[in-house]
Amino acid sequence: MKFKKAVASLFAGAIASICAATSVVAQQHDHAPQTQNLSNNAPAAGQATLSLEDLERMALIKNPTLAQAEAAIRAAEGRRKQAGLWPNPIVGYEGDGIAVNDLVRDFRIGHYLWVEQSVVGFGKLGKSKRIAEQEKVQSISEAEAQRLRVLNAVRMLYYEALGAQTMVDLRKRLLELTREAVGISEELFNVGQADRPDVLSTEIESQRAELDLMRAENDLARVWRIMTAVVNDERLNPSLKPARLAGSLEAGVPELNQDDLLASLLRESPEIKAAMAGVARAKAVVGRAKAEPRPDMFVRAWVGHSNDFAEFFGGVTGWETRVEAGVRIPLFNRNQGNVSAATSELMSAEKELQRVELALRARMAEAFNSYMNSLAVAARYRREILPRAQRAYEMYLSKFRQMAAAYPQALIAQRTLFQSQTEYVSALVDLWQNVVQLRGMLLKGGLDAPASAPGAEGVNAGRTVFSPTVFSNDQ
Repeated sequence: MKFKKAVASLFAGAIASICAATSVVAQQHDHAPQTQNLSNNAPAAGQATLSLEDLERMALIKNPTLAQAEAAIRAAEGRRKQAGLWPNPIVGYEGDGIAVNDLVRDFRIGHYLWVEQSVVGFGKLGKSKRIAEQEKVQSISEAEAQRLRVLNAVRMLYYEALGAQTMVDLRKRLLELTREAVGISEELFNVGQADRPDVLSTEIESQRAELDLMRAENDLARVWRIMTAVVNDERLNPSLKPARLAGSLEAGVPELNQDDLLASLLRESPEIKAAMAGVARAKAVVGRAKAEPRPDMFVRAWVGHSNDFAEFFGGVTGWETRVEAGVRIPLFNRNQGNVSAATSELMSAEKELQRVELALRARMAEAFNSYMNSLAVAARYRREILPRAQRAYEMYLSKFRQMAAAYPQALIAQRTLFQSQTEYVSALVDLWQNVVQLRGMLLKGGLDAPASAPGAEGVNAGRTVFSPTVFSNDQ
């Protein structure tokens, strides 16, 4: 009898602690649940906290992939500038009539300086520049996509860490309760007011609570280490204890509309913009390839002094100048192969744009379905499962006090209530991560190299980078 009273008193404190830990209010008003913050995230005295905005700001400054993306833009600008430059002139010397015979050398020798300039016509330089301009547009779109990837990664990790932090708090509270139950059970057993099975049951629950807390702390440490890698700020030391995160999983969960999200995605997605720039680039390549057979002109001007004897006036020729000009006739090579290849690449780029759009539609359908499922799960737990689990626990506790129910029944009800709380936290984490994905253009991979970076593996990885000599026919 004393054992049941003592354990009943302990259970009363347990339910109060668990409900305070999760702050679930079972009462409903007009079929709308009333809930408070899921956990108390107030830091201990002297403990610093980090907000989502703090983490985003650090990542935008320190994440190396963003610097890679900016470097790719500068490289594209350099190629654009280079593509529009004229060929350099060639300066040379020619010695004419340098005879071995000393008697005639002075009457034959001539020294000439010449300058040669290739004249690139038919707008070839402008066409080459347009190719490089579209490559720059692609790099800008890829940089925008990378920024969203980094922000999405930070936000998803933030909500995962916030959920792990909440789980650690819940597990700590449960462990305190189970240890207290073990102490009370042992004291009652020592005075003959409790049986050995009762003591063993409380010890088993305490061991389980310790294991659950260990797993929760390890999970929080894992998320924290990944977070420090993505943010890459020296103030976040992965070897130190994770910092306390400010925020609540239950605050302001948005309701999203699939049609609006899809329209925004197809209109603003950096992947779409990059694919459209790829089509524009391919069209510019076709135009450049068709212009290539139109020959460039070369002009060469000579100036020099000749000692050739001019019989008509009886003296040496002296100073003279010459001018040469010429073009290569596109008789056999009219760049047919490059035109055909460029046309095929244009068709491939147009199909790539179509593929990206279809892939985004498919990913949107998948992501929104996951969002709807997690939203429904979180709502069901908040409105139905948690209040019922709490009510069942209270009923078993009341019966236990009246000696109408056994201790294991109350123990099972307590475990069910706590398990429901942890599943609710997991559902909220999934919900927020899906929200981040849907609002962030379905991009992820905060440490993946940008598609324009060397060695990148992505949607646009491996695309041809324009070179001014790509159409060279040695003209």
